[in-house]
Amino acid sequence: MPAKQKITPCLWFNGNAEEAMDFYMSIFEDSKIINKLNWGKEGGSKEGSLLVATFQLAGQEYIALNGGPEFQFSEGISLSIDCSTQEEVDRLTEKLTADGGQIRPCSWVKDKFGLSWQIVPTILPEMLRDKDQAKADRVMAAMMKMYKIDIQKIKDAYNGTSD
Repeated sequence: MPAKQKITPCLWFNGNAEEAMDFYMSIFEDSKIINKLNWGKEGGSKEGSLLVATFQLAGQEYIALNGGPEFQFSEGISLSIDCSTQEEVDRLTEKLTADGGQIRPCSWVKDKFGLSWQIVPTILPEMLRDKDQAKADRVMAAMMKMYKIDIQKIKDAYNGTSD
């Protein structure tokens, strides 16, 4: 039996945690609700409504808390997604920005719930860590001009063959 995940991110929602979990689980494979806890007679919300749930996206566990309007998501924390192909970058950008999300610079997106995501091609950090600083600098300069990352343009910059 696999070891229990030691650290689990908790995402605070304003009454729409179930909607958010359903949205995220429709995007990522290997996703499921692990457990739910509803409000009882005592508490801060309607009896029987969701208080907290543990769910899984692509094998990673998260907690969704219907905590109310007191706190909002900010770009101070984001979820980073490793993408192996341009098709995956394109698909995730489209899905996560659907219904009111936003594409941000450098392949960051904000979904309709306000949660920030980084859609990162696997090759990008490898190129940025290259020992040849000129290659890494060209990749950084190219990325800084992009909203959604274009893998071919990043490769061209790396190889010094971009426009």
